[in-house]
Amino acid sequence: MPNTLEQLSSNRVKLTVEMPFDELKPSLDKAYKDIAAQVNVPGFRKGKVPAPVIDQRVGRGAVLQEAINDALPQAYSKAVTENKIVPLGQPDIEVTKLEDNKNDVTVEFTAEVDIRPDFDLPEISEISVEVPDVEVPDEDVDERVETLRQRFATNTDVDRAAAEGDVVTLDLKGTQNGEELEDATAEGITYKLGSGGMLDGLDEAVTGLSVGESKTFESTLLGGAHRDEKADITVTVAKVSEQELPAVDDEFAQLVSQFDTVDEMRADLRGSMENMARLDQAADARDKVLEAVIGKIDIELPSKLVDAELEARRDQVNQQLSQAGLTVEQYLEDSQEEAEDADEFWTEIEKRSLDALKAQIVLDKMADDDEIGVEQNELTELIVRKAQQNGTTPEQEAQHMMEHNHLPEWMEEIRRGKALASLVAQATVKNASGEVLELDRIQADGSIAAEAPETEAEAEDAEEAPAEAEKA
Repeated sequence: MPNTLEQLSSNRVKLTVEMPFDELKPSLDKAYKDIAAQVNVPGFRKGKVPAPVIDQRVGRGAVLQEAINDALPQAYSKAVTENKIVPLGQPDIEVTKLEDNKNDVTVEFTAEVDIRPDFDLPEISEISVEVPDVEVPDEDVDERVETLRQRFATNTDVDRAAAEGDVVTLDLKGTQNGEELEDATAEGITYKLGSGGMLDGLDEAVTGLSVGESKTFESTLLGGAHRDEKADITVTVAKVSEQELPAVDDEFAQLVSQFDTVDEMRADLRGSMENMARLDQAADARDKVLEAVIGKIDIELPSKLVDAELEARRDQVNQQLSQAGLTVEQYLEDSQEEAEDADEFWTEIEKRSLDALKAQIVLDKMADDDEIGVEQNELTELIVRKAQQNGTTPEQEAQHMMEHNHLPEWMEEIRRGKALASLVAQATVKNASGEVLELDRIQADGSIAAEAPETEAEAEDAEEAPAEAEKA
């Protein structure tokens, strides 16, 4: 299959591909067969209509069009492979020549497509990044213990006025100018007085009220169609419960965990929190290494690819904001985003999108250069993770993958993950204390795998250790 490659720019090429008759004939035969099965011609059984009759009834041009559409993807893919280019996006294809001499049909087409820019990866071993230390303050452990106390607290209904720390059941009704607001009206709301997080002024209004008593106060609505608007809120107390928290003692530790003492329970909580912090640390390291690599590469991204990516990202963000009932300004007010206004927000979104696009290109190139493949067990692990994230079963995720043709996409996800792991392994990652981290020893739960023995004697000692411990 003759083809030529023309470089239109640093990241766009034009392929000119000729499909001779011997390559087009299987698709031409298939087109005649498919059309014969669809048309009804008097005197012929369905599926048995001869080619000359189809040419007469349907038209030779329609047959050729169907044959070309069938053969073209494979011809394009073959030309891409032969010219060793990596397309980014779909090609713009045009049939430029069609010579039909019945038994000698020649087709020529051109395909203009954006390709992955040619660039060299920097020396990864020279890259060094720093991440925060893994630290779990006592206050964080205390907060986790307090959460457990709240979970195992007992509530007792009381016949007295509500006070701070009580759990109350409330009915709320919001009005503006005497008209009730549906999105500011609710019944049976459970709330702990003093915990905050609800309407401003609610704690003050409810404190001192007994069951059946009401009070009206003005507040700013936090959501719904009247978000950020002032409204009159009438709160009625339906129930007051006194909450009793269990004492933090060994009996409590035995109730909420598999441990016998508070010290053991706290040590386990701290260990779990350290594992989570270690996973965050590893993710931070991966981001910083990839960011450092991208910063050392000057990649000119194809404009069409950039435009499509930015449009898709903007649509996604707008949809998410719309579903949450928020404007950009409201989102910025509630979130911890550093952007001060909508223009700065969209500029930051654009930067993140382009960085993500560059990251994909870098990881794909590394995966290709290192000939990184995907094993069956790696695909299975990804399916299991997706099932856990989506609350489905692995079987459902696998079926979804096949029905929506996600297999190539998911395999690319695995290859990029392996390429990123290789990048991080080659770079130097230190914590704030200056310690070089071995991130490849961090397991899925955040714990650190035991260091592999360096000598045969150490391996034998490691095998004998459990037995010696059991004897002791």
